Amino acid sequence: MLMKVLSQGLVSLTLLLAPAVRAALPASGGMTPGAVQFVLEQQLAAPLAPTEPNRLHYGAPWLRVGVRTQTAVLFDEWGRETRRYVVSTARNGVGEKVNSYQTPRGWHQICEKIGDGVEPDTIIYRRRITEWKYTPELHAQYPDKDWILTRILWLCGQEPGRNQGGDVDSYDRAIYLHGAGSHVPFGTPTSRGCVRMRNDDIIELYELAQLGLDVYIDEQQ
Repeated sequence: MLMKVLSQGLVSLTLLLAPAVRAALPASGGMTPGAVQFVLEQQLAAPLAPTEPNRLHYGAPWLRVGVRTQTAVLFDEWGRETRRYVVSTARNGVGEKVNSYQTPRGWHQICEKIGDGVEPDTIIYRRRITEWKYTPELHAQYPDKDWILTRILWLCGQEPGRNQGGDVDSYDRAIYLHGAGSHVPFGTPTSRGCVRMRNDDIIELYELAQLGLDVYIDEQQ
């Protein structure tokens, strides 16, 4: 009796599952114990919630930077959201040209990581770790300084002619995700092209993000 009830419930549930799971059902509409086990395993293995899989490399984790929402969202290999951060993209909006001080759009990947084990608020100058620390008082002395702090995730473009090569090359433009000071009003565009993040957030993302991670900068999100 228990197996019959379980089977009826799982039959209904499989209507919400992928076609590959529904294919496990016999044509009679009943479920064998093996089919029940298969569906249970699929429930545990595959997500039922809405997902956003990587459109460039299906089945790979990825990061989406939303310009409208001023967020960075990390997705796993299923396309499930695992982390969400508030960021700050370029004050000048989006664009790929060198010296535009704009945030480039499209597909990138993390090509270099700088700052292993560095303490929060450590100033990174020309990609070199310094002995100096950012403070609000230091920023007050140099209010126009573009402070790069704590960690760098250096991006390179994956779209030739758009964000890779020539005068639109994101890597040559030194486009980073990086830590920024407490003076930054995160959630609004303030940077000179990079994606600014809170120090705790960039530390966490730095640990989670592997070299080669796909990053999509989306002006519509």
